[in-house]
Amino acid sequence: MSVVKFIMPLTRKAGMTKAAFRQYYEQHHKLIGEKYLKDYVVKYSRGYVSPMAGEESPTDFDVLLEIWYRDSESFKACMNHLSTPEIAAEIAADEEKLFDRSKKRGYLLDEVESDFEGT
Repeated sequence: MSVVKFIMPLTRKAGMTKAAFRQYYEQHHKLIGEKYLKDYVVKYSRGYVSPMAGEESPTDFDVLLEIWYRDSESFKACMNHLSTPEIAAEIAADEEKLFDRSKKRGYLLDEVESDFEGT
């Protein structure tokens, strides 16, 4: 199986608290993601960033979006689907309420795992 993993570190909109950001994402924005991703992905998750114990340094982002696609064809089909004008407009309008869109970026990962059970 050739799973394709896409990640996107996202930063909350200026003036929004971390708690309000997380609440809005989980109660509203993720539902839009689920609606449009459901036919293309095997996993859709959000990892909210917290500083390590004793560290006060700010992070560059507030949540790490992770999406696993069945294969490259599913990824491409989903990107085409998400780029249709109506869907893209709905997503963008909701993102304006939540994210600093100037910092939005995404990456495809080529993951390599260590096998600790086989050693």
